[in-house]
Amino acid sequence: MGRFYITTPIYYVNDAPHMGTSYTTVNADAIARWHRLIGDETKFLTGTDEHGMKIAETAEQHGMSPQSWTDATAARFEDAWSTLNISNDDFIRTTQARHYETVGTFLTKIYENGFIRKDTYRGLYCVGCEDYYTADQLIDGKCPSHNRVVEEMEEDNYFFELSKFEDRLLEWFEANPQAIQPASKRNEALSFIKGGLKDVSITRTSISWGIPVPWDSDHVFYVWYDALINYLTAIGYGRDEAEVAKWWPSVHHLIGKEIIRFHCVWWPAMCMAAGIDPPAHVFVHGWLLVGGKKLSKSMANDETAPVKLTDITPDSLVEQFGVDPVRYYLLRNTPLGTDGDFSIEGITDRYNADLANNLGNLVARLATVIGSKSGGLSPAPDEDSELKGIANETVVQARDAWERFAPQEGLEVTWRLIGAINAALEVAEPWKADPGPQVDAVLGSALEALRIVTVLITAAMPDTAAIIWERIGLAGLPGDGGLEAQVVWGSAPTGRPISKGDPLFPRRKD
Repeated sequence: MGRFYITTPIYYVNDAPHMGTSYTTVNADAIARWHRLIGDETKFLTGTDEHGMKIAETAEQHGMSPQSWTDATAARFEDAWSTLNISNDDFIRTTQARHYETVGTFLTKIYENGFIRKDTYRGLYCVGCEDYYTADQLIDGKCPSHNRVVEEMEEDNYFFELSKFEDRLLEWFEANPQAIQPASKRNEALSFIKGGLKDVSITRTSISWGIPVPWDSDHVFYVWYDALINYLTAIGYGRDEAEVAKWWPSVHHLIGKEIIRFHCVWWPAMCMAAGIDPPAHVFVHGWLLVGGKKLSKSMANDETAPVKLTDITPDSLVEQFGVDPVRYYLLRNTPLGTDGDFSIEGITDRYNADLANNLGNLVARLATVIGSKSGGLSPAPDEDSELKGIANETVVQARDAWERFAPQEGLEVTWRLIGAINAALEVAEPWKADPGPQVDAVLGSALEALRIVTVLITAAMPDTAAIIWERIGLAGLPGDGGLEAQVVWGSAPTGRPISKGDPLFPRRKD
């Protein structure tokens, strides 16, 4: 048994969660569930990023204090993750006392190590990004991400001396080629480093909504440096070094591609400066696109957007399709690491083809035929069945895919097994044959392969897996006892009562 510590980015609380943030969180959740299934001691962290000028502005626009605003909005994220059946072990908020303590300890360590200096900063600042831009990065004088006018700012700041870590970062990239994935994103970060690193501002005096600098109370930490440290806060940095030693070597950050620079350049350098190892693994995923545009909060105010953001919230989609179909679509439709299209039509197509026609019909058909040909009790599988070999190979392929952060591939090979079960039934046509050993062998083998499918889908579709498990007459939950114990062909007791129940996925109209 190993250890596995997976994190999402902490989400900015200037507005409600949407399907873009849900995409990251569902993928992280499914990967965490998979690692629990294979017996790894697992910690799954998500949460909210609650400081900065943008939060203070948003709160003021709503007639609220920053703390009241963040309390209300953080709760909306927790509610959304509950709706999507997210199994996080911790939900961190950057306004928590534990985070203030860790940030102060971590950055004081960097300061004492001589990598933070004070200077005056002049630059073009986007409140939406909480980041500075150079003039040539702007589009018509506006931020390229938020299409808003930048502000010219000058203030005394503390700077992190990132420039001192250029060579060390290059050495780390060379020594740890798998630390940043996919390779294309690793190369992007590497190119940024090779282009030359400049020292970066890490504090502000122009705002008060932030974590105070321990050695200078006139300053608060810049939101990104505060936020990145959350991954250490959650494992007790500065409070419980045994927990840090336990979990930090097994950390896996799942992030969107827009924050590569922060997580793959600044964060490893900050860790080096504080005297700890950089994160073991950062996996960078692409964007969900709607009509070619990134699915984001800014879409809410975009009159040219191809869909209303309110029509594709986690709550609205779960109400239309159910929790597991939404989870399945987010995991199955787009390979993690590339951009993917998101649409109601896409969810509907996946629902009808993969869930209603393939998995749902298979479960119902097997229950019906076992009821009429085998007295409603599970027959023994055939040790020589072709499905046994296919199922065994599927387990190997699925495990490899999930452990490579490729849930889309894991589900694809699992659905190929579903297709093989349906094909075997179509060839044998047990519903046309007289009851007897030959029919029992066909049905028992199909049922056993379905049992293994149920174990393999539990990380993606936990509620559906639990329902199927009960219908095929098994106690507990799929995965109880671990993956290896549950996918052994013929390991389940025979003579179990099989029940049909209501359709798992009633077909939807296009």
